[in-house]
Amino acid sequence: MSGIAGKGPLKAIRWIEHVAVVDVAGDIDLNTSPEFQQGLLRVLDLRPGKLVVNLSGVMYMDSSGVASLVKMLSRARRTGAAMCLASMTDRVRDIFEITRLDRVFDIYPTEQEALASA
Repeated sequence: MSGIAGKGPLKAIRWIEHVAVVDVAGDIDLNTSPEFQQGLLRVLDLRPGKLVVNLSGVMYMDSSGVASLVKMLSRARRTGAAMCLASMTDRVRDIFEITRLDRVFDIYPTEQEALASA
């Protein structure tokens, strides 16, 4: 997995059995969302049973970041992987509630709760 994490918004990728946990940090905006999306695609190409996107380090996300996550959810479903979001900051959570995407994504308050749902 060398080269997927470490630069840009994807800071680390951890495997817990069949679950890929991706730690994300920084702003996800027009400048960073292409790299963010590419990194998540590469993780999905590894065929995890579940993808947990830990957003605890994301303080800001614009519509391009949200669109990247929607695309990744669609890709995950096509490949048979479950995908969920965890540990959102209040600011990011507000975006998902306003857009009603909190009804589309499985969102958990903590990474531990997301892992327990696997």
